[in-house]
Amino acid sequence: MTNMNLTFKIGDIEINRVGYGAMQLTGQGVFGEVEDRENAKKVLQAAVANGVNFIDTAEAYGPKFNELLIAEALHPYASGLLIATKGGFDRTGPNKWIPNGSPEKIKADIEGSLERLQISQIDLWQLHRIDPSTDVEKTLAPVIEAVKAGKIKQVGLSEVSIDQIKHVQNLLPIASVQNMYNLVDRKWEDVLDYTAEQGLAFIPWFPLASGPAKLEDKIKAIAAAHQATTAQIALAWLLKRSENILLIPGTKSVTHLEENLKAVEINLSEEEFETLSNQ
Repeated sequence: MTNMNLTFKIGDIEINRVGYGAMQLTGQGVFGEVEDRENAKKVLQAAVANGVNFIDTAEAYGPKFNELLIAEALHPYASGLLIATKGGFDRTGPNKWIPNGSPEKIKADIEGSLERLQISQIDLWQLHRIDPSTDVEKTLAPVIEAVKAGKIKQVGLSEVSIDQIKHVQNLLPIASVQNMYNLVDRKWEDVLDYTAEQGLAFIPWFPLASGPAKLEDKIKAIAAAHQATTAQIALAWLLKRSENILLIPGTKSVTHLEENLKAVEINLSEEEFETLSNQ
């Protein structure tokens, strides 16, 4: 574990494996403007100041407000900072998420993200969901076009099965997969293993299972032994689980942000790792 690789390459950008997920920097239900905008900007700036060079956002966060906030807080962007975004959801209200894979929607999302983030190329654009009512070939046609035009550098997928990944890999190269995965919910274990074999980044969303309290029982004794928080142990377990995992814990607090980033300093023994894995 001490020799664990703490970086992972997406394309030609070397990423520190603990990044930052910006979804929480929005209104209630991931809808509307964040309540305390100045604090939100401070959190983003603190992330970059503390060595984060991978920030995950999406057109759907707000919608649109989150990307605008990131540009306001961080543009012009630090060299080597990778901002990943996503497209393919309609947002009709708080906590409402409707997949829309129509080519028109995808094209508009890509163009909109470029504009809001004030960039000429998206480092990593991810399809937020495969829309069951649209052929994925049609959904990805404007993505392939944008890659050819130099507007997208790398493409990722979210919440997909191995079969879906393979299908898309026949259409264009994939750099990452973002599925729900944490110590408590490991239904995508096979997808994680497949991405590791393929050399793709695996980006677990919900890495803390919506709050360390849900993980408390599993982790308490090991956290005490490391003088660490429950969240830090949960993140350290993910880092040890597979070297292609990139973490994007989100928070509205600079203190929590700094705590999360310290997860890389925790060396879980094989025994501790197995104890956590098998509970």
